[in-house]
Amino acid sequence: MCAKKKKNNLGGMVFSTNPDFDPTNFIEEEEVESMEPEKQNLRVMLDRKQRKGKVVTLVTGFIGPEEDLQALGKKLKSACGTGGSVKNGEIIIQGDFCNRIIEHLQNNGFSKTKRSGG
Repeated sequence: MCAKKKKNNLGGMVFSTNPDFDPTNFIEEEEVESMEPEKQNLRVMLDRKQRKGKVVTLVTGFIGPEEDLQALGKKLKSACGTGGSVKNGEIIIQGDFCNRIIEHLQNNGFSKTKRSGG
């Protein structure tokens, strides 16, 4: 016999001692507004940590919805002609493409893009 767990949508909330607590208010998620490209402070850097010595280019500092970050990641991957992913608010591009990515971002309105690291 298989026991099924009853799923609740309380976002991990198990118990509250507050008598005025309303779990429906707890669940609400904030929607992040997309900032204009001119106001984004993006940082481009090389990274080898936890990648078995392989070089990747990281783009960090993006503020906005996940969908916009995914779209920007897709544009950067196609501009470099290589693979990559978007994880934890970072765009990861396989290989050393710092200069090409900075140039591409600045041409597309991200004027505050800078190189970070060595």
